[in-house]
Amino acid sequence: MDRMSIKVVVAIFVALLVDGMCLQQIALSLPVLMNDFKIDIVLAGSLGTYSLVGMGFGGVFVGWLADRFGRVRVIKWSLVFFAVANSALACTQSYLQFAVASFITGVGISALYNIGTLVVAEYVPMNKRTTILGTVQAAWSIGYIIAALLSSAVLPVWGWRPMYLAPILFVLVVLVLLYDIKEPASFSVSAKSRNNGNPDVWANLFGNKQARKYFMLWSIALIMLQFGYYGANTWFPSYLVKEQGINLKEMGLFVAGTSCAMVLGKVLAGYLADKFGRKLMWCLTGLGTALILPIIMTFATPLSLPYLLPFFGLFYGAPFAILATYLSETFSTHIRGTAVSSVMAVAKIGAMFAPLFVGFVAKHYSIAFGMAFLGLAYAICSVIPALFIPEKLFDPRATVEQAYDECQPRVNN
Repeated sequence: MDRMSIKVVVAIFVALLVDGMCLQQIALSLPVLMNDFKIDIVLAGSLGTYSLVGMGFGGVFVGWLADRFGRVRVIKWSLVFFAVANSALACTQSYLQFAVASFITGVGISALYNIGTLVVAEYVPMNKRTTILGTVQAAWSIGYIIAALLSSAVLPVWGWRPMYLAPILFVLVVLVLLYDIKEPASFSVSAKSRNNGNPDVWANLFGNKQARKYFMLWSIALIMLQFGYYGANTWFPSYLVKEQGINLKEMGLFVAGTSCAMVLGKVLAGYLADKFGRKLMWCLTGLGTALILPIIMTFATPLSLPYLLPFFGLFYGAPFAILATYLSETFSTHIRGTAVSSVMAVAKIGAMFAPLFVGFVAKHYSIAFGMAFLGLAYAICSVIPALFIPEKLFDPRATVEQAYDECQPRVNN
């Protein structure tokens, strides 16, 4: 890895840290927002959905924009867009205002995750790709930790609004790091190929039988993954406060501790995926979460939580450490940005409904029961790629010759 590659990895690491902070700050402030906005538990669950709807909406466009105008350029503009929208959240005065600002924030977040991890995949070598991307993905969890620690200090004293201003500092750091970063070589080749009259990326994606098949399979698998992950992640802080009797300060520390275990789980999953294969580790981490979620939700007590939650953190975010590599290696250079981002956008269907689903179950039974049920979604998401999607089909860090060959028309294949 040269200097440019290292700067890209560091920049996207910080960008995903911001991403994690933003998503977690909503979950952490949910118990307080319910009181401030005078909303019930079902409407509170919907607050965790609007940013995910924005991420899905933005994901449809940012991939196409990244294939047309450049990955780095799209990330820079999305950072500015996100910073403005996230700051607006701190000024909202009602449920409706918060919902609208949260949706707009999600549109900006979509590029930070979808295209950010794609750029890293196109800059780093294949034999270390999952280790590096697993470590970069761990920044998401570190963002959770920072948000959780911030909430412990800020929520009890100043309320939820200052929490939504803190990510701006990290956004500025990312913009500085990306200032002189060039587009990946493979993108430059695909752009030249497009200018020479190659078919549109959508025609290449859906006109190619293999690409279309893998797009559909990944969409189903990731709908399940995001349903399980966001259902658990959105309601986890409220579960600690409302069903385990943990106060706000201790809740932040519990969430931070669980996120520390998630950091370890992601780095370890990425390293093992490079050694033993993306497919095997994807299956093991998904099935492991499917078993652990109902066990923890059934047997957890305030006394046993410190011993059970590290296992929860170790597993439930680990598939994301493998996802960026496994998914980016499924599609060729010419369609990669559009395919990856669009799959992630479709997957947000699961993320959108998960907080509402758990909120509905919680209203009739309990939050713990709703979260335990999410294990089924993890089981489904682990099996589909393991059975039907090969690994290492394409190398995102392809040579100029390889990238040019990948960009040739594939509509009739």
